Amino acid sequence: MIQIDGSIGEGGGQILRTSIAMSAITQTPVRIFNIRAKRRNPGLRAQHLHAIKSVKNLCNARVINARIGSTEIEFIPNEISGGRFNIDVGTAGSVTLVLQALMLPALVAKDSTIIKIRGGTDVKWSPPIDYLRFVTLPILRKFGYNAEIELIRRGYYPAGGGMVRIEIEPSSLERIELMDKGKILCIGGISHAHLSLKNSDVAKRLAMSARSTIYDNINYNIDFIGNIRISEEYVNSDSVGAGITLWAETENSRIGSSSIGEKGKRAETVGREAGEFLSNEIKSDSGIDRFMGDQIVPYIALAGGRVRVSKITKHAETNIEIIKKFGFDINLEGNIIESKGFC
Repeated sequence: MIQIDGSIGEGGGQILRTSIAMSAITQTPVRIFNIRAKRRNPGLRAQHLHAIKSVKNLCNARVINARIGSTEIEFIPNEISGGRFNIDVGTAGSVTLVLQALMLPALVAKDSTIIKIRGGTDVKWSPPIDYLRFVTLPILRKFGYNAEIELIRRGYYPAGGGMVRIEIEPSSLERIELMDKGKILCIGGISHAHLSLKNSDVAKRLAMSARSTIYDNINYNIDFIGNIRISEEYVNSDSVGAGITLWAETENSRIGSSSIGEKGKRAETVGREAGEFLSNEIKSDSGIDRFMGDQIVPYIALAGGRVRVSKITKHAETNIEIIKKFGFDINLEGNIIESKGFC
């Protein structure tokens, strides 16, 4: 049984999700202790528990001590079967963080995996659902990942109530090579807000601020020549909220950014944050942005290959450290993540 100290590196829930996913993939039992020890409220929260239970159901695993507040669990996996699952994370627990734990093992399941998941689709400290739809998934598809994500309903903090459907087909990943993004082909995005914010033009203000920020910060002769197309939508969600996700489609990749609205924070500020982040990422020659760098680590460990990331985050470093414990040859040199693949 592999022993994982949940307090290493960034010390958050990512250690748990990666460990459970790699345990299922490699069919190796794992014990995780000191779970979220560095957080103000250590131990398992609802979204972590749902991630564990979801992967448990996917591979008929035996799990010891999986309960709210637990700082130690054991996960003993069996064959990954696939199937249909309904998951309710509860309130605004992050849908995308639970999906991160599920998307990797579902790749090697015996059958298709179809998941309906309810919770927060656009909440702080997690990728918004549009980043998963328009950045993560298109990049993974380039290397053989076969899945579709449908956003049924948005869910903001604190009530959540969002709904997402994902269907994943078993498939084999090709070697992942993403060293340079290449030329920018187009820039797009989605700006969204609760219906009650329509009279204040919040979605429009988000989009206008993001668009003008990008125009002000990129070099047209080098970076991009063209229009920036950001769609605007108003939704009837359980809580009032707003946000924006942007992406640059390039010759070889996609570069993304996002920002979530908060009470008392002007729409123009939220849009500017997303626009500045995308502009800075565009100026890098790297194949992927820093947030995709966090997410792609387990996939490159399985498939093999190389990626250059604009900036290596603590999350990415911790993911690499965890994955090495499962016997993968994955290394970090500067801003390049490299792996020989699963042998």
